[in-house]
Amino acid sequence: MELILKYFPDLTEKQIAQFEALEDLYKDWNLKINVVSRKDIDELYLRHVLHSLAIAKVINFKDGSSLMDVGTGGGFPGIPLAVLFPNCQFHLVDSINKKLNVVREVMAGLELENVKVTHTRVEEINETYDFIISRAVAAMPTFVHWVKGKIAKPQNNDLKNGVIYLKGGDLTEELKDYQTTTIYNISDFFEEDFFETKKVVHLPLKWK
Repeated sequence: MELILKYFPDLTEKQIAQFEALEDLYKDWNLKINVVSRKDIDELYLRHVLHSLAIAKVINFKDGSSLMDVGTGGGFPGIPLAVLFPNCQFHLVDSINKKLNVVREVMAGLELENVKVTHTRVEEINETYDFIISRAVAAMPTFVHWVKGKIAKPQNNDLKNGVIYLKGGDLTEELKDYQTTTIYNISDFFEEDFFETKKVVHLPLKWK
């Protein structure tokens, strides 16, 4: 938890309590339904919570923004961002329902009211969002194909509507066809070695 406060010192008391509650909630539910590896659960705040919050170092979502987290798994990056941005709406989507059962329990434990969860493939979603966020569930060309037509037209934020993606390693080949992409090195925001090769990728997408 000290790690979160190190980089986000202006949290409200409610947000601090919610972030503190994450560890026990995930450790408890992870024993029943394994959504986070044993190694990662011991470094939950570094490898999952803070990693998710790297997106908040790239963009401060305006109140009322809508976001869909595709392939959310155990709720990352959606849950930490929903705590940080309580006035934004988050839609967490995954095709594996047992993982979403953990997400639902964590949401209930945190009393999150700005999150909804859907068990489906993203292609079946017919809504539009300011941003579609994800943590490396597929190569960008595949991902863009999945989310085509799901970007809202009105622009409300400092970054253009589109995809915000957490990914690691060399992305040159994967992103060669996307000239409008901006890549942010997470190591510019967080000093821990874990983030050395990790990035936040922003790809603006047209609404149609």
